[in-house]
Amino acid sequence: MALLSVSGVTKHFGGNVVLDGIDMELDPGRLYNLIGSNGSGKTTLINVISGMLRPDDGKIVFDGIDVTAKGLYDTFDTGLVRTWQTPQPFVTLSTLENFVISSGGNPGESFLKAPLKSTWKKDEQRITDKALEIMEIINLIKRKDIPSQNLSGGQQKLLELGRAMMSGAKMILMDEPIAGVNPTLAHEIFERIVKICKKDNITFLIIEHRLDIALQYMDHVFALNRGKIIAEGEADDVINHPEVIESYLGG
Repeated sequence: MALLSVSGVTKHFGGNVVLDGIDMELDPGRLYNLIGSNGSGKTTLINVISGMLRPDDGKIVFDGIDVTAKGLYDTFDTGLVRTWQTPQPFVTLSTLENFVISSGGNPGESFLKAPLKSTWKKDEQRITDKALEIMEIINLIKRKDIPSQNLSGGQQKLLELGRAMMSGAKMILMDEPIAGVNPTLAHEIFERIVKICKKDNITFLIIEHRLDIALQYMDHVFALNRGKIIAEGEADDVINHPEVIESYLGG
């Protein structure tokens, strides 16, 4: 059974059709790449799936829940989480603190329970232990005590990934996670994503233009052009598809 099902989704801005009847099915624990030229509708599709924008028509079902009309925060609560192309950490907090505050369900955040430390001390330790475990997975454990503003650009991308994991995400939508990152760290980011995907059964839908790196790691690729899916399947099949060559790779 598909974790995410997108059926007949359309989106207009004024007279412009940006998404034109999008159909997609994504299974649990797999890596999906969404490719297409600038203006093809990729980011708009991510915005619609995540609840940042509401589609004009169609249906989006995530983990058996109809999220079509849910907003960004309500969609987030179902376990469908997105990261941003430009990382947005709390810059004055340490890396570890950024992780800890990204976890939900901490009774210590309650106005009534906050003064009663005995009621949430164990939860705080559990969340801290989880944060340290995830930081080990994504190779930020040695940077846990430094202000997040002092992380490199690539490390801040990993921080975004880790914060999404702290939320208990079942699926993570990522917009250009290796943009501006040197090739060595770019490969490390994708190696960490693959490890997380397989170990924790988290599904990823990733927009990424650096196909020479990204396609090595993908299970399935969707190609988008003028708001329509024009090809999907394994990476080699998609990038050699005639419509993809013409529309995205320049003929």
